[in-house]
Amino acid sequence: MKRPVAAALTAFGLALSLPATGHAAQPSENDVEEARALAKEFMMSLKGELQAAIKEGGPINAIDVCRTAAPGIAGEISSKSGWAVGRTALKVRNPRNAPDVRERAVLMDFLARAEAGEDLMKMESATVIAENGRRYLHYMKAIPTGGVCLTCHGGELEPKLQQAILQTYPADAATGFEAGELRGAFTFVKPLE
Repeated sequence: MKRPVAAALTAFGLALSLPATGHAAQPSENDVEEARALAKEFMMSLKGELQAAIKEGGPINAIDVCRTAAPGIAGEISSKSGWAVGRTALKVRNPRNAPDVRERAVLMDFLARAEAGEDLMKMESATVIAENGRRYLHYMKAIPTGGVCLTCHGGELEPKLQQAILQTYPADAATGFEAGELRGAFTFVKPLE
């Protein structure tokens, strides 16, 4: 019963992302390749920062990396590339990362594709959208839950770590993940005109 509802929500959300003409233009392969490279850069930079912070001072140090370093990395990539860069998820720690309607629809699609057996490491979405008379490329790259993610997002957190997370993020909803599950997505938007 849940699957038809999820499929309907996904279809509705994706319909909202279509241009006013009713059909989606295809993004150029060059733009998609650029977005893929930026997603890889973001992922590798963030992972490196997280691993270094954990090695230096334990998991509690990782909280500050996600709170301050991740937006900094996104800002640097955005400044040099012209893309709006961010992270989002269905279960967020920081409310500022909550998905908009379009992002939620893509995340729901990622979940359905993962349930059907598609590899999260290769999962992406690239769509040309129209908004307020302008065209944009919206690219999202799935983030699978990896080992370093489980330190702060897994099912069993150390009590001190959990307390530190709740001090920083009182409305945290981003725990209980297992390795290989969809953690969220990197999201990129670029004006096309």
